[in-house]
Amino acid sequence: MTYKEEFITFMVRSGVLTFGDFVTKSGRKTPYFINTGNYRTGAQAAKLGEYYARCIQENAPDGIDCLFGPAYKGIPLAVSAAASLYNMYGRDLPYGFNRKEVKDHGEGGFMVGYTPVDGDRIAIVEDVVTAGTAVRESLQLLQSLGDVRVTHLFVSVDRMERGTRDCSTLDELREDYGITVCPIVTIRDIISFMYQREVDGKVYIDDEMRGRMEDYLAEYGGK
Repeated sequence: MTYKEEFITFMVRSGVLTFGDFVTKSGRKTPYFINTGNYRTGAQAAKLGEYYARCIQENAPDGIDCLFGPAYKGIPLAVSAAASLYNMYGRDLPYGFNRKEVKDHGEGGFMVGYTPVDGDRIAIVEDVVTAGTAVRESLQLLQSLGDVRVTHLFVSVDRMERGTRDCSTLDELREDYGITVCPIVTIRDIISFMYQREVDGKVYIDDEMRGRMEDYLAEYGGK
């Protein structure tokens, strides 16, 4: 299996990628759901970091000075990715994340860990981007720190859904900010790999489920 196929299997076994009847935050009824909040063990965190590290190394073997994980879900992702980049490839990238509320005592500020400085090229590490609101807020926050440039956005899954325009949300971010957006896998990868394939004795995407997922993409997918 490729690392992308391993990652899909890992999400299913971790209870992160599930199939059924769900409603997204935007109110869309979806036949599948991705909840990275279901990662809850040290082994899962270590493995997840390895998948992000592989994606980062594959798509940005250089040209990144630090990793940023938006609070809250992005925090463990940036930490585990940074640790795995060092363990697997010897790349010792600093990482940081933001506070939801600015600290008003001690040294103050809204950054924890590494604070980017002028000239830094930053990669944002996120889970799943739907509307892109959190990423846009992160971009504004990081640009307020000085002459820095966000060059990459790494996410676990590209749902390939339409944003505020006809294209997908991730394509919007690419067009609006000129950043390179790299998902570990896309929903098309998931459908292709999981269709009629058993994971621990169970088929999650059969003809009926594939049809529902295709209908969903036909209605809400980006052009």
